[in-house]
Amino acid sequence: MSNPLIEVRNLGIAFGRGAAAVPVVRGVSFALGREKLGIVGESGAGKSTVGRALMRLLPPAARVTADRMAFRDTDLLAASERQMMELRGRRMGLILQDPKYSLNPVVPVGEQIAEAWRLHHKGPAREARERTLAILEAVKIRDPARVARLYPHEISGGMGQRVMIAMMLIAGPDVVIADEPTSALDVTVRLEVLHLLDELIESRGLGLILISHDLNLVRRFCDRVVIMYAGRVMEILPAADLERAEHPYTRGLLASLPSIHRAQDRLPVLRRDPAWLAGAGGTP
Repeated sequence: MSNPLIEVRNLGIAFGRGAAAVPVVRGVSFALGREKLGIVGESGAGKSTVGRALMRLLPPAARVTADRMAFRDTDLLAASERQMMELRGRRMGLILQDPKYSLNPVVPVGEQIAEAWRLHHKGPAREARERTLAILEAVKIRDPARVARLYPHEISGGMGQRVMIAMMLIAGPDVVIADEPTSALDVTVRLEVLHLLDELIESRGLGLILISHDLNLVRRFCDRVVIMYAGRVMEILPAADLERAEHPYTRGLLASLPSIHRAQDRLPVLRRDPAWLAGAGGTP
């Protein structure tokens, strides 16, 4: 891929030091262009850890190594904390899983969104407020002036997720990392939020990394899919070709999904092969 927004080669992440270090991500490589890239796998596969490593938000106990981990021409491993502060929000945004735990409960949501803009742009408070109302309108919130005055406990889960999306997009990032952004929502609201996110990504020409457990969601929503197991990449393929996946782990995940189109007395149990951990599959 020429001129990727994000490039990762041979990423490794371990917690602890010396002989006590526990590796959780090993040999992960991929690239992101202006596209929607899904990262899928079971709990504990290392999906969220990879996303937080890109933002340099892992705890001090984490040891991150890579042949290359870059945003455009910025080496994310060598970047200073000051450089990362400029990148976070302004160039790379992170949408977390549940707004109940991501928003400040004692500050109106409008003030939190405006603060995200003021951190990266110079301008009067009036401009920050105008941009806040504009981005709330862009994420399809009715009566944005009223909603901006509300506290997080006064809004629904779906509205809270829209507020989180607005907060991440107001600074104008090139890349958005969405970590299970709809898992706390019911099916109808989930589809609304995904449709909104898709519209915003397409209209602004952004790159998206969508971290999810949901194969069906990623298959419909993303352009390409990274399949992870136990900290390794098993396979990378176009989302449209997911049914033609070759790796037995991907085939096992697909087979374990219930379907209304075929009768099954019992869903198959995924059989894991230790040989899968010997090497990584897929290509960037």
